[in-house]
Amino acid sequence: MNAQELLLQAKDIRDDITAARKHLHENAEVRFDLTNTVAYVKQQLTDMGYDPQPCGRAGLVALCGGKKPGRVFMLRADMDALPIAEQADVDFACRSGAMHACGHDMHTAMLLGAAKLLKMHEDEIEGTVKLMFQPAEETFEGSADMIKAGLLENPHVDAAMMIHVMAGMPMQSGTVIVSGGGVSAPAADYFDITVKGKGCHGSMPNMGIDPLTAAAHILIALQEIQTRELALTDRAVLTFGSLHAGNAANAIPDEAVMGGTLRTFDEQTRAYIKQRMVDIAEGIAAAYRAKAEVRFTTGCPTLDNNAALSADADRYMKELLGPRMAFSVAQLQQGGGGASKSAGSEDFAYISQQVPAVMLALAAGHPEEGYTYPQHHPMVKFDNEALPYGAAVYAYGAMRWLEEHR
Repeated sequence: MNAQELLLQAKDIRDDITAARKHLHENAEVRFDLTNTVAYVKQQLTDMGYDPQPCGRAGLVALCGGKKPGRVFMLRADMDALPIAEQADVDFACRSGAMHACGHDMHTAMLLGAAKLLKMHEDEIEGTVKLMFQPAEETFEGSADMIKAGLLENPHVDAAMMIHVMAGMPMQSGTVIVSGGGVSAPAADYFDITVKGKGCHGSMPNMGIDPLTAAAHILIALQEIQTRELALTDRAVLTFGSLHAGNAANAIPDEAVMGGTLRTFDEQTRAYIKQRMVDIAEGIAAAYRAKAEVRFTTGCPTLDNNAALSADADRYMKELLGPRMAFSVAQLQQGGGGASKSAGSEDFAYISQQVPAVMLALAAGHPEEGYTYPQHHPMVKFDNEALPYGAAVYAYGAMRWLEEHR
């Protein structure tokens, strides 16, 4: 497999990949509600000669290769957007109230580009490449749903890789950063805490039980877990993003509801904090004659990169892109680039807990070129120049790994 030839082929289909990205961006959909997105991806794959199959509630899987015996390497792209009203200055903005503010349209378009490249080289594939198009990454539900539906079997997956584009990264678009072995993205837990009291007139608080007072003390007390109960090396972030109670200024409501997220880098710390959240919330509520219920809703474990696969991916990316556009996280740290573990969680973590897996970051917009807003911002933009590089990275990474691990 000639790396430079593949990269040139990826650049030759730049217009096709860009058109797919623009279509997906203009027609953004969220969670599992991806009717139009799934139909578009399915049609694109079918037109290339694939036989895409549904997997789970809104996922798609397609296979390439299989003409030669070998292992199975899986490439993943997420398809869902966010419920954000777009304000970005692009001529293909979405007007439905949803927005691809995290670049999943880029991921899907790049994997469609990789699918086209893999078809060109199907006779050379030493095994099978499984293409995974998943829903509901933003809510940490899609990977688990597809795994439950048999994603990792028929045929059994031996290794997996994902790419995440990064806006505002001070590197040439198309530059790849390969995660080192170990955890690169934290576990995430969404939670809500319902504090139940007894409503009454605001002039007679003694006749009721104030859930707002209890909720306020619970919120403040939970912040002390990080500062007083964790060691210096136990990284965690506990954030409250909402607090709702009542509608009238002169009435004490029956209940108050808080919501937030917890991010942790190891499962022991994760379990400890979750238990302490329950203990503290219930204890403080009782002290104020109220009751508290802590409910953990969606979430995902830590994303654990396989050390051997990370080392392989680092070599492959340098073969494909050269030393000026391919780096390991360790290289950037040694060079003062400041690369470290991501604070954002990623539900590819579910896959990384089951099979050897690796996460790659792809630069998609230099700040000096106007790409200044971060992911999840209504004005974020991503550079289309990164698209052919991402397609080549997907295809080359899979083919080289299969070639070396027959």
